Amino acid sequence: MIQDFADWLVYGIFGLSADSSLGTAVNFFFYDTIKILILLFFISILMGIINAYFPIERLRRYLQTHKMYGLQYLLAVIFGAITPFCSCSSIPLFIGFVKGGIPLGVTFAFLITSPLVNEVAVAMFLGSFGLRVTLIYVISGILLGVIGGFVLGRLRLTPYLSDWVKQIQANSSAQADEWEKDHTPFIKRLPTIVHDALGIVRGVLLYILIGIGIGAFMHGFVPEGFFEQYMAKDNWFAVPLSVILAVPMYANAAGIVPVIEVFVAKGIPIGTAIAFMMAVVGLSLPEATLLKKVMTWKLIGIFFGTVAFFIILSGYLFNFIL
Repeated sequence: MIQDFADWLVYGIFGLSADSSLGTAVNFFFYDTIKILILLFFISILMGIINAYFPIERLRRYLQTHKMYGLQYLLAVIFGAITPFCSCSSIPLFIGFVKGGIPLGVTFAFLITSPLVNEVAVAMFLGSFGLRVTLIYVISGILLGVIGGFVLGRLRLTPYLSDWVKQIQANSSAQADEWEKDHTPFIKRLPTIVHDALGIVRGVLLYILIGIGIGAFMHGFVPEGFFEQYMAKDNWFAVPLSVILAVPMYANAAGIVPVIEVFVAKGIPIGTAIAFMMAVVGLSLPEATLLKKVMTWKLIGIFFGTVAFFIILSGYLFNFIL
């Protein structure tokens, strides 16, 4: 139905030719925009329901007061997956975790997963690549957070936190208060959840339009073979090169998924394209700058290097199984 509407609007009302580059680009823009906004709205409602009954503060206090025997990494990753944050937006909560005394590996698990797996990424992946690729991406993002957080936790990197954080941790004697359960009926929470879902859509709308606009331009005007020359499957270095090139960039899922969709349409292996996306949304220079408040540059380098290594492995794995 969405494709029929886009065809009617672009080729019927606007009068553009389906054989022209402009017509193809404009059709791609309207089809992807409508499809992704609808998916994002309903998935945001679902995630809002989950988040309403498992809020941020409850997780933070629970991790502080219970021994989890390794399950804290999985909990942190799941919480990261249901929060609609980009890498830079995740950092204030990450700082709160560190200040609150939550183990560093657990906070890293959250920081890795939050920008990679959230309702925005899931909605856009569903619309662009279908259920199978979306499930593989989500599972791999969760595993990346768990394994990455565990590895970083085992490296005992606490001494490389900034003096500011160390001082706060040393002076902190506050204990988590008991969480008072909210017994508000679901039917009364629903309007707020819907309102928040609309807020998420509004908040990323500009990124979606820009990202799909770039994707539409590439879809209609970039010559065939342009990207395949540098990121082709037979180039063994394509995956690490894609990750390295992505680090200086910064975007969230709303801005980069439409570009990745076009990469794949142009013939770039999906694993290479997804590795590029993971590096763009999960590692960036703005993120490194914000992290400097709580980490030394050495710790930032270890974090980026570890995550980049696992993203590269994921890229090769995606290319093998997809």
